[in-house]
Amino acid sequence: MEVATEHLKRLKLALRSESLRLTPQRLAVMEDILASEGHRECDDIFLSLRGRGIPVSRATIYRTLDVLEQVGFVRKLNIGDGRFRYENKLAQSHHDHLICLECGRIIEFVDRGIERQQENLSREHHFHLIRHIHLLFGICRECRQNGAEGGG
Repeated sequence: MEVATEHLKRLKLALRSESLRLTPQRLAVMEDILASEGHRECDDIFLSLRGRGIPVSRATIYRTLDVLEQVGFVRKLNIGDGRFRYENKLAQSHHDHLICLECGRIIEFVDRGIERQQENLSREHHFHLIRHIHLLFGICRECRQNGAEGGG
């Protein structure tokens, strides 16, 4: 994947502000996560890069993901299991998440009614809404059919 020049400039500036430099490994991390549409852990990226012969440490991946989050290229999701997931924000429009507590499956959704309601609430309370992330936790259909607790 070829990284757009403007994205590369933003990454370089963000790295510089953290006293880091743009290395082939950091560029590979950026290319890998921006080429993905999934919700990936550091280890997923580590294995992907190693599988392509790119020597990179997990520490470099984490530092790079933090910078990518800082510049708005990725979203960091905490789904409550102690492991963070990262998703590409550049290739996707706004969406929220349903998260299965049994299998970890993440379902993306957009609901215009929820969006309107939060805009109305913000206006009503004279609150300037900048961003939001809805993470809804439950049990997916497949896990309920397989006998997971909490089904209904």
